[in-house]
Amino acid sequence: MALAEGVGLREEVTSLLQELLRANTVNPPGNELRAAEVLRAYFARDGIEVELYARERDRPNVVARLEGGDGPSVAFLSHTDTVLADPAEWDRDPWSGDLVEGEVWGRGALDMKGQVAASAVAVALLKREGFAPSGDLLFVTVADEEVGGVGGHDGYGLRWLVQEHPDAVRCDYAVNEGAGERLVLGGTPFYSCATAEKMSAPFVLRVRGRSGHASMPGIADNALVKAARYVDALGSYVPEPTLIPEARRLLETVLGEVPPLEEAVARAHALHPLLAALVQPLLALTLSPTMIEASHQRNVIPALCEVTVDCRLLPEQTPADAEPLIRAALGEGDYELEWSEAVGGTRSPLDTPLWDVLAEFTAGIEPGARLTPIACPGFTDSHYLREAFGTVAYGFFPIRSMDTELATKLVHSANERAAVDDLELGVDMLRSTALGLLG
Repeated sequence: MALAEGVGLREEVTSLLQELLRANTVNPPGNELRAAEVLRAYFARDGIEVELYARERDRPNVVARLEGGDGPSVAFLSHTDTVLADPAEWDRDPWSGDLVEGEVWGRGALDMKGQVAASAVAVALLKREGFAPSGDLLFVTVADEEVGGVGGHDGYGLRWLVQEHPDAVRCDYAVNEGAGERLVLGGTPFYSCATAEKMSAPFVLRVRGRSGHASMPGIADNALVKAARYVDALGSYVPEPTLIPEARRLLETVLGEVPPLEEAVARAHALHPLLAALVQPLLALTLSPTMIEASHQRNVIPALCEVTVDCRLLPEQTPADAEPLIRAALGEGDYELEWSEAVGGTRSPLDTPLWDVLAEFTAGIEPGARLTPIACPGFTDSHYLREAFGTVAYGFFPIRSMDTELATKLVHSANERAAVDDLELGVDMLRSTALGLLG
């Protein structure tokens, strides 16, 4: 089946994204079935069968496949759920899918229904072209990425899917979200590719005291006041830098050398402030106190104060490795430290056929363009594929048209939108990846 009559590639990916954005899939509650039905109808036009795998009916994961031979398998991975949106903060309806001056507006346009749409269109386009892949090409878009796995629950998305239906998503290579930002440094455009990610390892710092009436503070031992110095210590902690493979390759690529680690952030900042923001979390764990709970009554001095700390560890670093460093930063005192969970922290090799294909594509985006690796400071579903199957999973969706700083600020924020030029570029990248690995 050719492109719909009178409709070009740009219009097709734009229209599909608009449909997906109008399917409200804010998680919770998710309701990803809305997006799944849009995708099932879209693929049906080209005779592509879709399988829905769901722990609960309204929260399906979507898998479509172009079957191939005995060659490697490649997956285009994405998710259809989004974070919430407050319409009062937006200039337009967050679920309008409005097309305004070459940009499609809506919650999830960047994170990550734009990549969902581009992945679907790339697969459909290859089917129309009669592409016969040497191995299977999979389209996998999952539910529950934004929330899944909270509190030890396996969730409804990829974490559950790799356990309950592993053969549906088993793959050798995967392209997912996580990077693609464009930075021009010294006149050279660099595009980031996430080959690893940090581990999300939050913990609770617990400080105890003795309760009492707030009008007589002298008779109590205020746990909240006692906790203040520990919060300050965590906020001001500067860990010793460590050179991981991803940081080494990034510095070599953009600086031409690996400077002394204590100079790395400053050298990066001299080229571009955003480069420094990328480099800094690659050199060490990060600690961010984000929540505090003490008394639930104004006139009661708390006997217990709990501080929740967002902790991100370097790839393959563990809470057991980090705890002595954290306790040293806190110093002596009467407190408890309890780890809540430890998720992520996986990496894929840097020198792979997938890297070569993406690097070649990047070189053709614009003159002098180069691909550079990063470790994603946040969590993505790539972790579950790496952990379950040893998949080489990279995060890459190049953004050339929209300013990188603007795009970064719009994710999970008001007025989120995606440039149609970048959607078209994404389709081209995904199609080229399939041809390069499976052609």
